[in-house]
Amino acid sequence: MEPVKKQGKHFVLVHGACHGSWCWYKVKPLLEAAGQKITTLDMAASGIDLRKIEQLRTLHDYTLPLMELMESLPEEEKVILVGHSLGGMNLSLAMEKYPQKIYAAVFLAALLPDTVHTSSYVLDQFLERTPANNWLDTQFQSYGSPEEPLTSIFFGPKFLSSHLYQLCSPEDLALAISLMRPSSLFKEDLSKTKYFTDEGYGSVKKVYIICTEDKVTSKEFQQWQTDNISGTEVKELKGADHMAMLSMPKQLSASLLEIAHKYN
Repeated sequence: MEPVKKQGKHFVLVHGACHGSWCWYKVKPLLEAAGQKITTLDMAASGIDLRKIEQLRTLHDYTLPLMELMESLPEEEKVILVGHSLGGMNLSLAMEKYPQKIYAAVFLAALLPDTVHTSSYVLDQFLERTPANNWLDTQFQSYGSPEEPLTSIFFGPKFLSSHLYQLCSPEDLALAISLMRPSSLFKEDLSKTKYFTDEGYGSVKKVYIICTEDKVTSKEFQQWQTDNISGTEVKELKGADHMAMLSMPKQLSASLLEIAHKYN
């Protein structure tokens, strides 16, 4: 008799600002080869999603593809959510509304909000701690209306090569430059809305993966966020830049598999 193979988990992988589901192309097959079920999503106006950033007003608008997926899951099915960078905010919205459908939420060099402050608190702290000259050729542009001003963000090639992809292959950098799309941090929406509660978001188990060579979300800031929320398990990917799924896909996949085995 063949041994019974342990049932894999269903991972949902969420990209960061200006990116799309394409950025998981190395990690997805590694996890699938290990018997896991993988869903990679484009958030609204990202990847090949047909919406444009100018059509989005709120974080909820942007997160709709993830919310629709969570809503569609069978009653008994649970997932492990993985959010990269801004994707931490998408995860947090899903955690608030569907805590019973989530084994654990994994924040990969991501924004990790709390339930005490306004929803924009960690984003505000991040922007305050990032010197303006760090953004290099990143473009910030206004959209929306004078009554409801909004801001889009678009990473430039210099910023990508020196701050996000500095340890990635030239091929991955070239791919990223060709696939970038304008996004938003939804600071205006987050600053006036309290999205996250102890009962919803706060009740889901959280794991934070620190990328030690991250030049965007510094190691210090990543640690500050995990200190800000008690009970968060912390793992470290030594030698990973901000794009750990591209620069260290095997090590990241191994960490995710450890999490899959731990949280049932």
